[in-house]
Amino acid sequence: MADRLSGKIAVVTGAANGIGQGCAHAFRAEGATVIGIDRSGADEDCDLLDETATNDLLASIGDQHGRVDILVNAAAFAVFKWLEAMSYAEWRQTLSGELDIVFLATRAAWPHLKASGAASVINFGSANAYHSLEGSPALAHCAGKGGVLAMTRQLAMEGAPHGIRANTIAPGFIRTAATRRHLTADPGFEAQVLAKNMLKRLGEPEDIAWCAVWLASDEARYVTGADIAVDAGATAW
Repeated sequence: MADRLSGKIAVVTGAANGIGQGCAHAFRAEGATVIGIDRSGADEDCDLLDETATNDLLASIGDQHGRVDILVNAAAFAVFKWLEAMSYAEWRQTLSGELDIVFLATRAAWPHLKASGAASVINFGSANAYHSLEGSPALAHCAGKGGVLAMTRQLAMEGAPHGIRANTIAPGFIRTAATRRHLTADPGFEAQVLAKNMLKRLGEPEDIAWCAVWLASDEARYVTGADIAVDAGATAW
């Protein structure tokens, strides 16, 4: 199939790299009109932590297309440090990069999602919202992704009367430019990840993108408030 998202207007944040880029590619392949947003290198350049810029950009997209059918909030930023090494500024920076960035884009897109009448919001939790990984200094990241999980359930309730579904995908370790730095910095880290995975491989952005395609499509019309683990079984034992 190559038309599961035919006719749909999709906004994908973080579209220049990693999971966001994978989602943008897969959505285009399935027939969606995709507007990718990132700091640079996407269809639209925007600092999604700039409230005014985010509001203006989403208003422009909504006005141009008349609606937004799909919002994928893949943009994120986190500082990975142990508790005693993390400054308060880095903690706040991570929560902004995990939570505020989702709130601002979703709030700005909300009137245009309502105009769709059958919209899908896809956010990204993490296996780290459920468990810690030995050797990973992910305190702030765990807190941020746990917050995204809770926020999305509330969005599902608020969106239901308007035909807006909201779900999260919880990726395991996905090989991206950002995560490669972790693998390079700690040669033993990949073995720790694989020891936790039932499937002994690392994930790729397209592994997440195909789940996002399903959640964005009419095939998932009865799915909201859900969190779907795509993590090689890491959280299943």
